[in-house]
Amino acid sequence: MDFKEKTLNSQVVYDGKVITVIRDDVEVADGHKSFREVILHSGGVVIAALKDSETILLVKQYRYPLKETVLELPAGKLEIGEDPNEACKRELEEETGYQARNWKSLGYINTTPGICTEKLYLYLATDLEFVGEHPDEGEIIKCYEYKLSDVYKMITNGIINDAKTICTIARAFCGGFTND
Repeated sequence: MDFKEKTLNSQVVYDGKVITVIRDDVEVADGHKSFREVILHSGGVVIAALKDSETILLVKQYRYPLKETVLELPAGKLEIGEDPNEACKRELEEETGYQARNWKSLGYINTTPGICTEKLYLYLATDLEFVGEHPDEGEIIKCYEYKLSDVYKMITNGIINDAKTICTIARAFCGGFTND
């Protein structure tokens, strides 16, 4: 069966600094007409940074949409046209103060494919050196070190609920992801 949908009309509903929202009229595979509301987003990077074989860096920051402080892996938005392989280095240093000598791509995830184009590129960073953090203006963030075994427990117990963190941990440490 062909699942493709044909765009009949597209309209920008909102054009902001971080996202653009469009509303498309579509014809679905069975010929019926419908619509799709889509959030256009430039994507981002997520970094599982290991200080040693048992210790990983996590950050805490307030996430306004949730109205709560979240424990998560270092991450950040891609600038339009920015190479994810460079963005991960920038974000790791900004949020944790570390640079990594070794990087491994863990592929990408689509965060909410039903409504959003956001693609997050996942990385494993090792052989770290502290050089000093410098978060973005308006970004209040604190870096912490955790044992990987404790992070697994926090995920299992529902203390860590951030999807990008859970996916990156799974790709990095649960079964040996290969991007060959």
